[in-house]
Amino acid sequence: MVESPRSGSWSRQLLLRIRRGLFASPLDTLITVVLVVVCGGGLWNLLHWAVLQADWAVVLENVRLYFNGNFPVSQIWRSWSWLGLLAALCILTLMPSKVVPPAVVRLLPLLWVLILPIGLLLLASGLGLEPVKSRFWGGLQLSLLLTLGTILMALPLGILMALARRSELPLLRWLTTGYIELMRGMPLIAVLFFGQLMIPLFLPEGWTLNRVLRAVVSLGFFMAAYMAEDVRGGLQSIPKTQLEAARSLGLSPLLTVALVELPQALRTALPALANQCVASLQNTSLLAYLGLIELLGISRSILANPDYLGHHLEVYIWLALLYWAVCILMTSLAHRVERTLNVTGHH
Repeated sequence: MVESPRSGSWSRQLLLRIRRGLFASPLDTLITVVLVVVCGGGLWNLLHWAVLQADWAVVLENVRLYFNGNFPVSQIWRSWSWLGLLAALCILTLMPSKVVPPAVVRLLPLLWVLILPIGLLLLASGLGLEPVKSRFWGGLQLSLLLTLGTILMALPLGILMALARRSELPLLRWLTTGYIELMRGMPLIAVLFFGQLMIPLFLPEGWTLNRVLRAVVSLGFFMAAYMAEDVRGGLQSIPKTQLEAARSLGLSPLLTVALVELPQALRTALPALANQCVASLQNTSLLAYLGLIELLGISRSILANPDYLGHHLEVYIWLALLYWAVCILMTSLAHRVERTLNVTGHH
């Protein structure tokens, strides 16, 4: 088979890049060989253990627990329905804009806002369904509920605090700065414990919040402080000439913020905000220490079963892969939004 000139040129360029990147000098060659041997040996041992020695029955027999927690079996379709709707929404968001109808593309932000209340209606007791207490929620569905609730609460709060920190009112600016620095200086586990114990003290007599809502409130107020700093960084990157131009056009301060500052600031801060969203998913694992049976809590309860003693490695490798897959999905969604905003910005 004769190699075409174009494919031959491409293969030569590839070999040249590999040679320049990995074997440019004797030291580079030595480092490359050592890394290949070490990483290759470690990967080989891991694959050998995973294929020939590991007992994955601990995972296969508990798939329902990992995805749906202790949700009643008779009502399990509600949990799968919400997870299916969420997966479909992710697929729609990641699909090219040319494939998805324009009307659906315009509705995507609203659908992302509505997916959380839809999940609460399906999982709790809305739409005339049989009530299911939050203590039966668990696994991936609970982790995703907590993450979505945290993001939907923290992002608006973070934007407001970023604007308040740049306010010309000294008291408002000092209070916001103090709150942000206090939250950023406290460990999250302490905030979660304080939230579980102290939030009921601020509620009127006779009012209660279950542990899931208290967890969302605690995580939301904590993550809002970090998002506020990301948004503030985006606001500071806007040239002052644009603000002067807005004033010269007669725009009020509110319109200047809404039409000039915030769109550019959020576009600039989007990568950092995406990192905070991924971190909010990872932070839900701490709730296992408060009695919530999210992904880590499910793993701990499974390992407490005498039938699965000694299978810690299988459980935690599966758990790490599951977290990694969801984090990669969230990162891909953020990149998709970033590309869309960049195209819109260029237009």
